[in-house]
Amino acid sequence: MKIFLIRHGESIQNTKENYELKLPDHKVYLTEEGKKQAKQTGEFLKEYIQKNNIDINNATLWISPYERTRQTAKIINESLNIKNIKEDITLIEQRYGLFSDTEIHESKEKYPDQFKFYDNYYQNNGKFYAKLPQGEGPYDVALRTKQFLDTIFRDDADTLFVVSHGTTIKTIIMNWFHYSPEWFNSEPNMENCSVRLIESDNKQSKENYIYKGPIKK
Repeated sequence: MKIFLIRHGESIQNTKENYELKLPDHKVYLTEEGKKQAKQTGEFLKEYIQKNNIDINNATLWISPYERTRQTAKIINESLNIKNIKEDITLIEQRYGLFSDTEIHESKEKYPDQFKFYDNYYQNNGKFYAKLPQGEGPYDVALRTKQFLDTIFRDDADTLFVVSHGTTIKTIIMNWFHYSPEWFNSEPNMENCSVRLIESDNKQSKENYIYKGPIKK
């Protein structure tokens, strides 16, 4: 089995434009740069697949049902032309609750008690466990990506492409390899439109960062 894990392209949340627009997270869309990144990633994947003789006639494209991941997947699939496309709600981004769409200092000022409780975990090597008020912590995301892994084992495809979000992808890797919360805390977030590949057979699994993402201009 091969699982290509792809983070969405640059969005208006990444550029902080959404701090003014205040769109709910599922409506956040790609910037023009993000669309270009998705196109480059699709071209990279097409070349990688051809170079490594990977058969994608029976592949599945799994997508988080958020706007930016749908846009990213659609553009990438212009290069791959995968027919079997599925969305899964367990692939959505970590929900940031009261701290959505605000700078850290604004959250601290607006919700001092909630921020103090959250920050106590975060500053004590508890990033994985720190739950955002009215939102999720990485621990919660890890629980639902365990469900996603159960789902893909029922998929008859042996090559999967998963377009999702930074925290979500990290928890997929964490669950697959049984990594610790400390691994999650120290592991940097993926760049937009970067690709990590899990390869697994009956004996062992390995994971490689095969594409660090398009070079930002």
